[in-house]
Amino acid sequence: MRIRSLAPLAALAVAGCLASKTDIQMLQTDLQTMRTESARGDSARQAQIQQVLAQVIRTNDSIRTVSARLAKLQSDVQNDHYEMNRNILTLQELSGQSQRRLQELRGAMEERGQTAPAPAPASPTAPPDSVRASTGAPASTAGAPGPGQLFQSSLDQLRRGSVGVARSGFEELLRTYPTYEDAPEAMVYIAETYAAERNQAAADSVYGLVVQRYPRSPKAATALYKRALVLKSAGQSAAARASLERIVREYPRSDEAALAREQLRTLGK
Repeated sequence: MRIRSLAPLAALAVAGCLASKTDIQMLQTDLQTMRTESARGDSARQAQIQQVLAQVIRTNDSIRTVSARLAKLQSDVQNDHYEMNRNILTLQELSGQSQRRLQELRGAMEERGQTAPAPAPASPTAPPDSVRASTGAPASTAGAPGPGQLFQSSLDQLRRGSVGVARSGFEELLRTYPTYEDAPEAMVYIAETYAAERNQAAADSVYGLVVQRYPRSPKAATALYKRALVLKSAGQSAAARASLERIVREYPRSDEAALAREQLRTLGK
C-alpha cells in the first residue's frame, strides 16, 4: 500500500527532472544564439573599424602628398623670387656700368675740349650763346672742369672711400650745373655719402629731396628704395613700409618696384 502511494510522487519528480533538462537545453540554445549574434556583431564592427582605419590611412597619405606638393611649390616660388631679384640686380649693375661708361666718355670729351686749341672767331651768322645754351647742354666755365668730369671724379672719390671729397664734388656739380641731366643721380650719391658716414637723418633728408625735385626721374624710385633701406636699418618699419608702398604705387614699372614688393613681404613677417 505504501509503494502505491509513493508512485505518483515519483512520477512527479521524474516529470520535474525532465522539465529542468528541457529548460537547460533551451537556455543553452539561447546562449548559443546570443553568442552567434554577438560574434556576427563583433565581426561587423571589426569590418567597420578596418574600413575606418583604411580611410584614415588614405587621408593621411593624401595630406602628406598635398603637403609635399605645397612645400615644393613654396620652394619653387622662393627660387623664382630669388632668380628674379638676381636678374634685376644684374640688369641694374649692367645699366650702372653703361651709365658710368657714358659719364667717363663725357668727361674725357670735356677734358679734350678744354685742351683743344681755341676755335676761330665766330662768323656773324653764328648763333648767340643764349641760343646754344637753350639746347640743354650746360656750358662749362672757361678753365673749369665740365659736369661730366666733375661727376666722374666725384664718383671715383666715392669708390675710393673718400666720401667727404666725393660729396663736395657732387655738391659743386649741382651748384655749378643745376640743369645737368645726371643731377638726380649726383644727389643720390650725396645721400649715399651721408649713409656711409652713418648720418641717417641727413641721408634720409637728401633722398627725400631727390623725389621732391625730380619726381619723374628714374632716380626718384632709386632714392625712395634706398631711403626705405635706411629707415628699415634704423628700426623705423612704418616709415620704411610707406616708402616701399609709394614705389609700388607711383613707380610700378621701375626695377625698384619688384625689390620693394619683396621687402614688403619681409616687413610683413
